[in-house]
Formats: sequence, C-alpha cells, structure tokens
Amino acid sequence: MTQASESSVPSRNRKRFPGISTRAWEHPADRSALVALRKLSGFDEILKKLGGMVSERSVRLLFLASAVRASERQFSYLHDMVRDAAYILDLEKVPALYVTQDPVPNAMCIGMDAPVIVVTTSLVELLDEEEMRAVIGHEVAHAMSGHALYRTMLLILTNIASKIAWVPLGNIAIMAIITALKEWFRKAEISCDRAGLLVGQDPQASMRGLMKLAGGHHLHEMNTDAMLEQAEEYDRAGDLRDSVIKLLQVLPQTHPFVAVRVRQIKQWSEGEEYSSIMAGAYPRREQDRDTSVTDQVKSAADSYAQSFKDTKDPLFGLIRDVAGGAGDLGGKLRDVFTGNRGATAPDADSGPEDAAPAAG
Repeated sequence: MTQASESSVPSRNRKRFPGISTRAWEHPADRSALVALRKLSGFDEILKKLGGMVSERSVRLLFLASAVRASERQFSYLHDMVRDAAYILDLEKVPALYVTQDPVPNAMCIGMDAPVIVVTTSLVELLDEEEMRAVIGHEVAHAMSGHALYRTMLLILTNIASKIAWVPLGNIAIMAIITALKEWFRKAEISCDRAGLLVGQDPQASMRGLMKLAGGHHLHEMNTDAMLEQAEEYDRAGDLRDSVIKLLQVLPQTHPFVAVRVRQIKQWSEGEEYSSIMAGAYPRREQDRDTSVTDQVKSAADSYAQSFKDTKDPLFGLIRDVAGGAGDLGGKLRDVFTGNRGATAPDADSGPEDAAPAAG
C-alpha cells in the first residue's frame, strides 16, 4: 500500500487518504449489512424511488428558506471544514452544510442523491474548531456510507410491518425489526465517530466533543480519564439487576451512550486499524466490488463474539459461565444478583453495547 499523502488544512497538516473505502472505518456489524445490501443489483435505485416519499427537493428548499447555508461568505470556517473533510476522505462531491437555529446541540446528514449536513447553532456555540471538525467528518461519513439510503429502507419496512400488526405474532416480528434497526443505527454511529477521528486526527478533540454533549460548556470541570472510568464502571454494572436495567435502557436508543462512545474512540485510536490507516494501509474503493459478504458477516460475528467474551457485565459473564458448563451455577447466580462478582468478572474492558446484537 502507498503512504497516505498529506494535505495542508487550517491549523495544521493532516494526512489525506486517496481512494479510501468506507470499509476502512465501518464497524464490522455496520459494514456487513452495507456490503450485503450493496451487492443486490438495482437495490439502490429501487430504494431511492421508495424514498421519494420524502422529497429531497423539498428538504433543500426548506433549509434554503429557513437556515443559513455555509459558504465563503457565511460561516466560512464551517464551509472550509466540510471541504477539508471531503478532501481528506477523498469525496468528490462536497455536501452542502446548513446552520439552523436550535437550542439542542445536534448534527445530522439528510438525503440520498445529494446529502446535506445540518448543524444547530447550539452545537456551533458548544464546540471548538477541532471538536467541530470531528463532527463534520462524522456527518460526511454518513453521506459516504449511504446510511441515509439504507436507514430509509429499514424505516419503510418498519412502516409496512406496522400495518400488519394484527397478524398473529405480528407485534413480535415488528419489535424484532425495530430492535435490529436500532442496533444497526448504533453501530453506524460508532463507524462515523471513527471517520470523524480520521478527519480531525486528534483523539482528544473527538473525545472532548462527545463529553460536551453530556456536560455542556463546562469542559474545565470535566476530565477524559474520569469519563473513561465512568465507562468502566458502567461496564461492570454492579449486579444482575443493573445489567437488566442497562439492557432495557439501551434497546430504545439510536445512538450509543456518550461514555461508551468516548471509550470506543479511545480504544480505536490506540488500535491497529487506526494506525494502519494513518500509515496508508487501508481498503480501497476499487476493491469494494470484490468484497465477500460471507467474510464481512463472519467479521461482524467475530466482533460480537469478542465483545461478549471481553465484557465485564455480570449478565453476560453469567451467560458465558452457563454456556461453558459452570459447575457451581447456584453460587454464580447468587454472586451476580448480590454484586459479589469476584469469581465471574473477566479482565477485558469492552462494553455491553457490543456484547450481543440485541444489547447494542
């Protein structure tokens, strides 16, 4: 593989990744689903027609009329950031970016044929330049992976399923679809957090931006190490009752919790994938058509299996013990219910969000 070239962007030099495939940053669970869907001939065109029920033309006109479009004359630094992100990730068509008045800090990527990025004024006021750069990289990655297209497909399927809820066991089937949909959403967010890091190339900025979503402007009152300790405590959960509560809290979410995302960024920034990409060794788009669906599904399964193996969550520790034929099952149950987990706690530090598909 050739070395990634460097591009001169505001503030400092960053590496550029010519021809990089979205597979480079996609979480295995996200990547396996996307690769499988992309292999279906004509599938994208069918979905775009179905997705026409939400007109991109109307979305564009709405934001033209009610928001501020970033350009060389308006929010020029945000305009530069989008161009930089597209240049670093080698995206030829730069998405338009709009700033909209909203007291809730948020960012989103909307549309399929011509995606647009929308950031709220609250987010603009909350984040510094490097933190915002990671967010914009995150949204550009949504556009590149085509998440809007495939999310639309699943939303359409969910809507269809809701109309046949009267069918026996229909509600169970619908909940299965919704649960799978939200699990995919959560993994897609992890994917794009990684892409945001590739654009900003500053792990601390990526983590700071996420922390501000939890604690607001008061960064001087927050500490990255303390946040990572929170994530560790959340993983340990306490006892089985906490594990069940966590599971119920996670299932409705479309995004992983902030502490979990901070730790995921920390781990990925220190891992082999990130260092290889930064060294120029990454999958290329020209190889996307040759990508094996079977291999990607296996990679996703391996990712879940490893997370299940590594988690310190007592519920999954108990399941491991049962699956492994634990001799003193009664003692294990007593320990995990009371929080006395000395005999069951493993040593790794992956969170329950990756422990099993339903727990995402």
